[in-house]
Amino acid sequence: MKSKFITAGLAILLLICAGIWIMPGIAMAHCDTLDGPVVATAKAALENGDLTPVLKWVKKDDEQDIRELFQKTLRVRKQGKEAKELADMYFFETLVRIHRAGEGAPYTGLKPGGTVEPSIAAADKALETGSADSLLKMVSEAVAAGIRKRFEHAKETKKHAEESVEAGREFVEAYVEFTHYVERLHMNATALSGHHAVPETGEAGGRHQH
Repeated sequence: MKSKFITAGLAILLLICAGIWIMPGIAMAHCDTLDGPVVATAKAALENGDLTPVLKWVKKDDEQDIRELFQKTLRVRKQGKEAKELADMYFFETLVRIHRAGEGAPYTGLKPGGTVEPSIAAADKALETGSADSLLKMVSEAVAAGIRKRFEHAKETKKHAEESVEAGREFVEAYVEFTHYVERLHMNATALSGHHAVPETGEAGGRHQH
């Protein structure tokens, strides 16, 4: 029973951090891909002429800008196939950029379809199927492996930390990587909001430094 609780806990940690915990400060998200939910919603809106479903992806302060751009896009689309393609892409890029800015994440351009992280693809599949079992198994195993790998390295280097300055430095490096990794997981799991960006820690200027 205890092992089940541990597995579930680890799964929840990574589920909350899905797509964002691998590299601190870098957003690993699904919303900036051409087959992601933001663009999919935008495509449907342009075809139906109804912007309402799109507005959930932007903050209230940005709503008017998106409304105006949507109307302009609809007008330009009537000027031919090439104009339609260019107008649509500009609308997608602007929408995603504003969405990312609202989440405090950088925008580096729209990514091709099929570039989504496995964890995000699994999360989407869980929502589609109505079951999170496969997702929980995948992410719990990934978190467990990440912690175990860093723990073992820190434990081994600690045994020789007092043998020389270089050995001591090797331990400190392993210790910092191990504790910061765990801290990032915990901070994301206990954060009040689920933005894409990960709080910086350690040498990146965060509150936890060694």
